[in-house]
Amino acid sequence: MKQIQYDGFELEHFDNAKSFRNYQVSLIKKYLKGNFLEVGAGKGGLALQYYKNLDKLTLIEPDKKLFRILKNKFDKKNTKIFNKFIKDINDKFDTIIYFDVIEHIKNDLLEIKNASKKLKKNGHLILNVPAFQFFYSDFDKSVGHFKRYNKKDFYKLSKKSGLRLEKIYYYDSIGYILLLISKIFSFKQTNLKNKVFFWNMLIPISKILDKLIFNCIGKSLLCVFVKG
Repeated sequence: MKQIQYDGFELEHFDNAKSFRNYQVSLIKKYLKGNFLEVGAGKGGLALQYYKNLDKLTLIEPDKKLFRILKNKFDKKNTKIFNKFIKDINDKFDTIIYFDVIEHIKNDLLEIKNASKKLKKNGHLILNVPAFQFFYSDFDKSVGHFKRYNKKDFYKLSKKSGLRLEKIYYYDSIGYILLLISKIFSFKQTNLKNKVFFWNMLIPISKILDKLIFNCIGKSLLCVFVKG
Protein backbone atom coordinates (compact mmCIF):
# COMPACT_ATOMS: atom_id res chain seq x y z
CA MET A 1 0.00 0.00 0.00
CA LYS A 2 1.47 3.30 -1.07
CA GLN A 3 1.56 5.95 1.63
CA ILE A 4 -0.91 8.66 0.72
CA GLN A 5 0.37 12.22 0.56
CA TYR A 6 -2.08 15.06 1.10
CA ASP A 7 -1.73 18.81 1.29
CA GLY A 8 -4.83 18.62 3.47
CA PHE A 9 -6.88 21.31 1.73
CA GLU A 10 -9.33 18.91 0.10
CA LEU A 11 -9.93 17.09 3.39
CA GLU A 12 -10.80 20.35 5.11
CA HIS A 13 -13.35 21.27 2.46
CA PHE A 14 -15.08 17.89 2.41
CA ASP A 15 -14.99 17.52 6.20
CA ASN A 16 -16.77 20.87 6.41
CA ALA A 17 -19.52 19.53 4.16
CA LYS A 18 -21.66 18.52 7.16
CA SER A 19 -24.79 17.59 5.22
CA PHE A 20 -22.79 15.17 3.09
CA ARG A 21 -20.94 13.69 6.07
CA ASN A 22 -24.26 13.20 7.89
CA TYR A 23 -25.67 11.52 4.79
CA GLN A 24 -22.70 9.17 4.65
CA VAL A 25 -23.06 8.22 8.31
CA SER A 26 -26.79 7.54 7.82
CA LEU A 27 -25.88 4.97 5.15
CA ILE A 28 -23.67 2.96 7.54
CA LYS A 29 -25.70 3.48 10.73
CA LYS A 30 -26.68 -0.19 11.09
CA TYR A 31 -22.99 -1.20 11.07
CA LEU A 32 -21.97 1.15 13.89
CA LYS A 33 -21.53 -1.53 16.50
CA GLY A 34 -19.03 -3.92 18.03
CA ASN A 35 -15.31 -3.51 17.45
CA PHE A 36 -15.11 -0.91 14.68
CA LEU A 37 -12.15 0.15 12.51
CA GLU A 38 -11.78 3.03 10.07
CA VAL A 39 -8.81 2.76 7.71
CA GLY A 40 -7.29 6.00 6.39
CA ALA A 41 -9.25 8.20 8.78
CA GLY A 42 -7.57 11.38 7.51
CA LYS A 43 -8.34 14.30 9.81
CA GLY A 44 -11.24 12.45 11.40
CA GLY A 45 -14.02 14.38 9.68
CA LEU A 46 -16.19 11.30 9.24
CA ALA A 47 -15.26 9.72 12.57
CA LEU A 48 -16.38 12.85 14.41
CA GLN A 49 -19.88 12.16 13.09
CA TYR A 50 -20.14 8.57 14.33
CA TYR A 51 -17.66 7.84 17.14
CA LYS A 52 -20.12 8.66 19.95
CA ASN A 53 -22.29 5.74 18.80
CA LEU A 54 -19.50 3.20 19.39
CA ASP A 55 -18.13 1.47 22.46
CA LYS A 56 -14.87 0.50 20.79
CA LEU A 57 -13.22 2.37 17.91
CA THR A 58 -9.86 2.03 16.16
CA LEU A 59 -8.57 4.57 13.65
CA ILE A 60 -5.50 3.99 11.50
CA GLU A 61 -3.80 6.61 9.36
CA PRO A 62 -0.48 5.95 7.56
CA ASP A 63 0.28 9.63 7.00
CA LYS A 64 2.24 10.94 10.00
CA LYS A 65 0.92 14.50 9.81
CA LEU A 66 -2.70 13.38 9.68
CA PHE A 67 -2.02 10.83 12.41
CA ARG A 68 -0.92 13.61 14.78
CA ILE A 69 -4.10 15.57 14.01
CA LEU A 70 -6.18 12.48 14.81
CA LYS A 71 -4.39 11.99 18.12
CA ASN A 72 -5.31 15.52 19.17
CA LYS A 73 -8.96 15.11 18.18
CA PHE A 74 -9.63 11.65 19.59
CA ASP A 75 -7.90 11.38 22.93
CA LYS A 76 -10.65 9.11 24.26
CA LYS A 77 -10.53 5.95 26.35
CA ASN A 78 -12.56 3.93 23.87
CA THR A 79 -10.52 5.03 20.83
CA LYS A 80 -7.22 3.58 19.63
CA ILE A 81 -5.25 5.44 16.97
CA PHE A 82 -2.33 3.96 15.05
CA ASN A 83 0.14 5.24 12.47
CA LYS A 84 0.11 1.87 10.69
CA PHE A 85 -1.26 -0.09 7.76
CA ILE A 86 -4.02 -2.64 8.25
CA LYS A 87 -1.67 -5.59 7.74
CA ASP A 88 0.17 -4.46 10.87
CA ILE A 89 -2.92 -4.43 13.11
CA ASN A 90 -3.36 -7.47 15.38
CA ASP A 91 -6.99 -7.10 16.44
CA LYS A 92 -10.13 -8.54 14.80
CA PHE A 93 -13.11 -6.35 13.96
CA ASP A 94 -16.86 -6.56 13.44
CA THR A 95 -16.80 -3.73 10.91
CA ILE A 96 -14.00 -2.17 8.86
CA ILE A 97 -14.62 0.91 6.71
CA TYR A 98 -12.62 2.59 3.96
CA PHE A 99 -14.27 5.90 3.11
CA ASP A 100 -12.68 7.45 0.02
CA VAL A 101 -9.46 5.53 0.59
CA ILE A 102 -9.33 2.45 -1.69
CA GLU A 103 -9.07 4.64 -4.79
CA HIS A 104 -5.69 5.84 -3.44
CA ILE A 105 -4.33 2.28 -3.34
CA LYS A 106 -2.98 0.80 -6.58
CA ASN A 107 -3.33 -2.84 -5.50
CA ASP A 108 -6.87 -2.61 -4.16
CA LEU A 109 -7.38 -6.39 -4.22
CA LEU A 110 -4.41 -7.00 -1.92
CA GLU A 111 -5.68 -4.33 0.46
CA ILE A 112 -9.13 -5.92 0.56
CA LYS A 113 -7.60 -9.33 1.22
CA ASN A 114 -5.56 -7.85 4.08
CA ALA A 115 -8.71 -6.26 5.49
CA SER A 116 -10.57 -9.57 5.23
CA LYS A 117 -7.97 -11.20 7.48
CA LYS A 118 -8.81 -8.66 10.19
CA LEU A 119 -12.56 -9.30 10.07
CA LYS A 120 -14.40 -11.55 12.48
CA LYS A 121 -16.70 -14.20 11.03
CA ASN A 122 -19.81 -12.48 9.62
CA GLY A 123 -17.97 -9.16 9.89
CA HIS A 124 -18.54 -6.38 7.36
CA LEU A 125 -16.11 -4.54 5.11
CA ILE A 126 -17.54 -1.23 3.88
CA LEU A 127 -15.97 0.59 0.94
CA ASN A 128 -16.98 4.05 -0.24
CA VAL A 129 -15.40 5.24 -3.48
CA PRO A 130 -15.79 7.89 -6.21
CA ALA A 131 -17.98 6.48 -8.97
CA PHE A 132 -17.64 6.17 -12.75
CA GLN A 133 -14.25 6.17 -14.45
CA PHE A 134 -15.41 8.51 -17.21
CA PHE A 135 -15.42 11.26 -14.57
CA TYR A 136 -11.73 10.69 -13.83
CA SER A 137 -10.09 14.12 -13.98
CA ASP A 138 -6.93 16.07 -13.30
CA PHE A 139 -8.32 16.65 -9.81
CA ASP A 140 -8.52 12.89 -9.19
CA LYS A 141 -4.94 12.55 -10.34
CA SER A 142 -3.75 15.49 -8.22
CA VAL A 143 -5.14 13.98 -5.00
CA GLY A 144 -3.72 10.52 -5.72
CA HIS A 145 -6.71 8.63 -7.11
CA PHE A 146 -5.68 5.66 -9.25
CA LYS A 147 -9.21 5.18 -10.56
CA ARG A 148 -12.93 5.64 -10.02
CA TYR A 149 -15.22 2.62 -9.64
CA ASN A 150 -18.43 1.08 -10.89
CA LYS A 151 -20.44 -1.91 -9.66
CA LYS A 152 -18.68 -4.37 -11.98
CA ASP A 153 -15.37 -3.61 -10.27
CA PHE A 154 -16.76 -4.79 -6.95
CA TYR A 155 -18.38 -7.91 -8.39
CA LYS A 156 -14.89 -8.86 -9.60
CA LEU A 157 -13.27 -7.97 -6.28
CA SER A 158 -15.88 -10.08 -4.48
CA LYS A 159 -14.98 -13.17 -6.51
CA LYS A 160 -11.24 -12.67 -6.16
CA SER A 161 -11.28 -11.84 -2.44
CA GLY A 162 -13.72 -14.53 -1.31
CA LEU A 163 -15.96 -11.97 0.39
CA ARG A 164 -19.69 -12.01 -0.26
CA LEU A 165 -21.21 -8.87 -1.70
CA GLU A 166 -24.10 -7.94 0.60
CA LYS A 167 -25.05 -4.50 -0.65
CA ILE A 168 -23.94 -2.10 -3.37
CA TYR A 169 -25.46 1.13 -4.63
CA TYR A 170 -24.70 4.57 -6.00
CA TYR A 171 -25.68 7.71 -4.11
CA ASP A 172 -25.49 11.50 -4.38
CA SER A 173 -27.27 11.93 -7.70
CA ILE A 174 -26.98 15.73 -7.51
CA GLY A 175 -23.21 15.35 -7.22
CA TYR A 176 -23.34 13.15 -10.33
CA ILE A 177 -25.27 15.81 -12.25
CA LEU A 178 -22.82 18.53 -11.20
CA LEU A 179 -19.87 16.38 -12.31
CA LEU A 180 -21.59 15.69 -15.63
CA ILE A 181 -22.17 19.40 -16.26
CA SER A 182 -18.55 20.12 -15.35
CA LYS A 183 -17.32 17.43 -17.77
CA ILE A 184 -19.57 18.51 -20.65
CA PHE A 185 -18.52 22.14 -20.39
CA SER A 186 -14.92 21.34 -19.42
CA PHE A 187 -14.99 23.43 -16.26
CA LYS A 188 -11.66 23.59 -14.49
CA GLN A 189 -11.37 22.49 -10.87
CA THR A 190 -11.04 25.96 -9.34
CA ASN A 191 -12.55 27.51 -6.21
CA LEU A 192 -12.99 24.06 -4.70
CA LYS A 193 -14.14 25.51 -1.40
CA ASN A 194 -17.05 27.37 -3.02
CA LYS A 195 -17.98 24.39 -5.18
CA VAL A 196 -18.07 22.06 -2.17
CA PHE A 197 -20.15 24.61 -0.23
CA PHE A 198 -22.72 24.86 -3.06
CA TRP A 199 -22.84 21.08 -3.58
CA ASN A 200 -23.25 20.45 0.15
CA MET A 201 -26.31 22.74 0.23
CA LEU A 202 -27.96 20.48 -2.36
CA ILE A 203 -27.44 17.22 -0.45
CA PRO A 204 -31.01 17.20 1.01
CA ILE A 205 -32.31 17.23 -2.58
CA SER A 206 -29.82 14.52 -3.52
CA LYS A 207 -31.12 12.27 -0.73
CA ILE A 208 -34.67 12.54 -2.04
CA LEU A 209 -33.68 12.10 -5.68
CA ASP A 210 -31.54 9.05 -4.83
CA LYS A 211 -34.64 7.28 -3.52
CA LEU A 212 -36.82 8.35 -6.43
CA ILE A 213 -34.39 6.92 -9.00
CA PHE A 214 -33.53 3.85 -6.88
CA ASN A 215 -29.84 4.79 -6.55
CA CYS A 216 -29.14 4.06 -10.21
CA ILE A 217 -26.56 6.85 -10.48
CA GLY A 218 -24.46 8.88 -8.07
CA LYS A 219 -21.17 10.65 -7.50
CA SER A 220 -20.21 7.98 -4.97
CA LEU A 221 -20.53 4.22 -4.72
CA LEU A 222 -21.05 2.34 -1.45
CA CYS A 223 -20.22 -1.36 -1.22
CA VAL A 224 -20.69 -3.70 1.74
CA PHE A 225 -18.89 -7.07 1.82
CA VAL A 226 -19.49 -9.73 4.47
CA LYS A 227 -17.05 -12.42 5.58
CA GLY A 228 -18.59 -15.88 5.69
